[in-house]
Amino acid sequence: MLSCLSRPIPIIALLLALVFWVVTPSAQAVDPARVPAQKQTKAGLYLDAREAYELKQRLGDKALFIDVRTRAEISYLGMPSVADAHIPAFEHPTNAGWDDKSGRFKMEANADFEPELARRLASRQLSKTDVLILICRSGDRTTRAANFLTEQGYSKVYSVIDGFEGDAVAEGPQAGQRVLNGWKNAGLPWTYKLEKNKVYLPGY
Repeated sequence: MLSCLSRPIPIIALLLALVFWVVTPSAQAVDPARVPAQKQTKAGLYLDAREAYELKQRLGDKALFIDVRTRAEISYLGMPSVADAHIPAFEHPTNAGWDDKSGRFKMEANADFEPELARRLASRQLSKTDVLILICRSGDRTTRAANFLTEQGYSKVYSVIDGFEGDAVAEGPQAGQRVLNGWKNAGLPWTYKLEKNKVYLPGY
């Protein structure tokens, strides 16, 4: 009798392992040692665009994928089709001045970023211990957003290190253009057609 009962165990173990694989993020392929200093986060959790897509596909509603770029960026450049929501971590204020260091209009932190994120999580019956995937243009703003969320007690904040548009090429005929990596350059699904239920509408 004992020998008969012992036979199903390998099958049960296999099924349990499969369930664990489905609900648990895999070990990230991005070596933290290769992440540029300006893109390193306190959580130390990194994904490239392809890995972010694969993780979201695998976890589905058990992960929240947030585009943290500005409203103008998603309006004119599009956003990942699989993103659950758009919540800008930083925005251009009205009559924004010029930022000489970054070579663009000044941006300010969005004070509503974490409250809106908490609302989105609650609507999915998720919490601070569930997987968050953050994407911006090239991985810089997600670094700051991820650090902020880690300080607020969020424990699984992944930063997409190459972002939606990717890093800029340093040399050659395409120098300065964002053609090196990133969501778009990887051929991952994205759209110009925005969904009202996904975008950030303060006070709506």
